[in-house]
Amino acid sequence: MHAVTGRAVRATVIVGCSMIFMGTTPAWAGFTPGGGKSESQVEGKSDPKGDISASAGGVVIDRSQNGTGASVGPVAPAANWTPPACWYAPTYTPAQFKKEREAAWVVDSTGSQWDTEQRKRYVEGEPYKNFNLDKAGKGYWWTSYPNESYPPGWDACDKETFWVGTGEPPPADAPQAVTPEILAQLAYAEIRVPGTKVELAPQAVTKVNLPTWAWLDQAEFKPVSVTASVPVLNIQATTTATPVSLKIEPGTTDAQLHPASGECPINADGSIGTPYTKGSGNKTPPCGLTYLRASADAPYKLQATITWKIHWTGTGIAGQQPLPDGTFGSTQDITVQEIQAINR
Repeated sequence: MHAVTGRAVRATVIVGCSMIFMGTTPAWAGFTPGGGKSESQVEGKSDPKGDISASAGGVVIDRSQNGTGASVGPVAPAANWTPPACWYAPTYTPAQFKKEREAAWVVDSTGSQWDTEQRKRYVEGEPYKNFNLDKAGKGYWWTSYPNESYPPGWDACDKETFWVGTGEPPPADAPQAVTPEILAQLAYAEIRVPGTKVELAPQAVTKVNLPTWAWLDQAEFKPVSVTASVPVLNIQATTTATPVSLKIEPGTTDAQLHPASGECPINADGSIGTPYTKGSGNKTPPCGLTYLRASADAPYKLQATITWKIHWTGTGIAGQQPLPDGTFGSTQDITVQEIQAINR
C-alpha cells in the first residue's frame, strides 16, 4: 500500500540508523550474480521473470546465519557510526509502475495538479514515455526508501521515481543509490549476537580473596553474519561479526582482575579463558578475577562484554569501506562472602 504525497512512500523493516553513507559507486556493468538466499529467514524476493515483489526497503535480508536465542541483541559500534538514513533501490518493472501510478490517479487522492505533472513526466515523454513499457526487461524504476525509524536525514532521498537501464549507473544526483557498501551497512544494522553469560567457578557465590575463574566455551562462541542483496541487480554484501575478546568488569573497585586489563583474548580454538579444574582453587586463572571485599547486602553486578570484529565482503569488492567493531555484553549477579574463621 502506498501513501502518495508527491511521491511513493513505503514502510521498511530495516531499523536503527541516522545518517547517510556516501558509498563508493561501483562499476554497474558486468556484475557477477549475487547470492540472494532462499532460506526461511530471507525477507523479500524477486521472481525469475524480473518482477519485483515486496522486500525490506528494496533489499532482501538473509538472517539465517545470525545469532539466535532469547538473549541476542545488536552490537554497539565502537566508533561513532550509524547506517544509512535512506537509500534508492529498484522498485518497479514498467508494468508494475504503470499499475501503481494509474491506481493513484483513479482514486484522485493526490490532486489534479500532481496527477497532471506525473502524467507529463511518465506518460507524455517529459522525460519518459508510457512508463517505459517498451523497455520491459531492460531496467527498473527506482524509488527512495527511508529508514522506518525516520532518523535525521531520512527525507534526504527526495528524488522522483527514476529509470535505470540494465548495466547503467544510477544518476549522479542520486548518491544514495544502493551499492554493495550500503548493503554491507544495512546488513550490519541487522547483526544480532548472543548474550555473554560467562561460566564461572565458583558460580554465583564466591569468597573474599578466592580467585574466580571465567571462561566461554567454543561451541557457544562463534561468528555470525547477515547478507543483504538486491537480486535484480545481482549485487550483495555479507557482514560478519567475529568474537575476539572478553572484557570483565567486576562491578566494584574492590577486586583484582586477571589479567590486570580485564581483557581476555580468544584462544586458538575459539574459546576464551580456561575452565576450572579440581585442585586449581588457589591458582591465578588466565581469565577471571578476585574479589577483595564482601558484597554485603546486595550482590555485585559482574559485566561481561564481548568485542566483535566486523568485516564484510560484497559483489566485486572486498570491504573497501571498513565498518567499526562492536561490543555486546550482559551482567551477572555475584555474591561475595567473607571466609569465616572458627576460633577454638
